[in-house]
Amino acid sequence: MLPPIATIIENFEILDDGPDRYEYLIELGRALPDFPSELLTEENRVHGCESQVWVKSHLDQSHEPPRLNLRGTSDSVITKGLIALVMTLHDGKTPQEIAAVDVFAVFKQIGLGAHLTSKRANGVRAMADRIHKDAARFIAA
Repeated sequence: MLPPIATIIENFEILDDGPDRYEYLIELGRALPDFPSELLTEENRVHGCESQVWVKSHLDQSHEPPRLNLRGTSDSVITKGLIALVMTLHDGKTPQEIAAVDVFAVFKQIGLGAHLTSKRANGVRAMADRIHKDAARFIAA
């Protein structure tokens, strides 16, 4: 189970730059819930990532207002960690709250933004864009 974003931010703040941060990122990726193989579909695939990435959004209407539940995975351990961060920032929020999430502001706050290659940054942007588009789709429906 993933810790709350406040805990993740605190943990990143106490880690030295470099290898410790990547190890923690990998640890977060390992904490992602299992992603069933039947969800590894083209519909759930996130395009724009160097690695293979899948994200499944579901609107949980048992809450008022309804909230987005997210699952995700990748074939890369570091990318799974990035997915874990992106998921933690968005999961369980209303579609309206998701529209206000700025992933890169948090990445900058925890000191990860400067360490992402341009390809990984593009992948993070693609993941966040996908989640924001899913949230907008649920708002429109």
